[in-house]
Amino acid sequence: MWRRGADSDGFVANFVESEQMIELKGYTASFVQVRGSIPLLWNQIVDLTYKPKFEIMRIMESPRIVERHYLDLRKKYGNVLSIDLVNKHGGEGRLHEKFANAMQHVAGDDVRYLHFDFHHICGHVHFERLSILYDRIEDFFIKNRYFLISEKGEKVELQHGILRTNCIDCLDRTNVTQSMLGRKMFEFQLRRLGAFDAGESISSYPNLDESFKLLWANHGDDISIQYSGTPALKGDFVRCGHRTAQGVLADGCNALKRYYLNNFVDGTNQDAVDLLQGNYILAVSRDMKPSSQKESTETKASFPLALGLILTGLFFAMLSLRNDGHGLRNLVYAIVWASISLGIAAYVRANGQMFCNRPSLNQSRR
Repeated sequence: MWRRGADSDGFVANFVESEQMIELKGYTASFVQVRGSIPLLWNQIVDLTYKPKFEIMRIMESPRIVERHYLDLRKKYGNVLSIDLVNKHGGEGRLHEKFANAMQHVAGDDVRYLHFDFHHICGHVHFERLSILYDRIEDFFIKNRYFLISEKGEKVELQHGILRTNCIDCLDRTNVTQSMLGRKMFEFQLRRLGAFDAGESISSYPNLDESFKLLWANHGDDISIQYSGTPALKGDFVRCGHRTAQGVLADGCNALKRYYLNNFVDGTNQDAVDLLQGNYILAVSRDMKPSSQKESTETKASFPLALGLILTGLFFAMLSLRNDGHGLRNLVYAIVWASISLGIAAYVRANGQMFCNRPSLNQSRR
């Protein structure tokens, strides 16, 4: 979660270009899609809650940053259809509202913006309702085509535009949506090359269908592992075409793992990324304050210590209640120990950011 939104130049976090390619009868066809974080200045600082609050910064700069981001996309890919999959309510709703308002300044003939409330429309199991989204973008989808060259190397078709998809992480909802769009284009290309009749689809060929689903599921897992440390959620739908009990259970485990990594590991990981990318130059930063190192050490040690004190207090409270003699005194002891535990827990909850693993090298992120 230490990489969210855009920088001041319009470059966004978790920007991924995916190119789906096939070779058939000497022809080569490809279809390119992109994903990337919402191009605003925003963050989501971990604080031990499952979904930290969204913070949108420097609102007045949003139109400029969005314009720079989409100008870059237009130069690289041509027309752009931006598909926003975030929720319409809550914290995501505020982010969606600011994004939609900023997009009004850049929307035109070559840039379109479309909001599709994935969770409201599809819920957690009815992902087949993505057909509603496809119906709304089919004109752009068909008009902007795909890339196709013949066996002689002649360009038969050119892709004139790009579909840009985002949710919050650009992992789970995004991958389900992009796999659906890739499937539609794959069938479109196979009909063009004469492999499919007009009424045929990938599902008519079980082996091909299974291979296509596996391809996109693995693709989504690779991106998710790189960005979040776990495979993608909702991957069972991409792999199987429907939600499964095993997939729901796996999503729960991966969600818990993401929570742990976000709060207690990713700060150190971000330090490693900043060092590798040159965002923090050790040679010119020897004057780093010792307090930063001290804070980093305290951050790693404080949560286990606080948790240990809370559990110790609860243990002695329960032990006092189980003691038969001196009933009133034991009750007082139990209340005191329980109060200490609850007080520490309340302090940890109120100051959650202090107990998380935060980046310590690049001080501009603190």
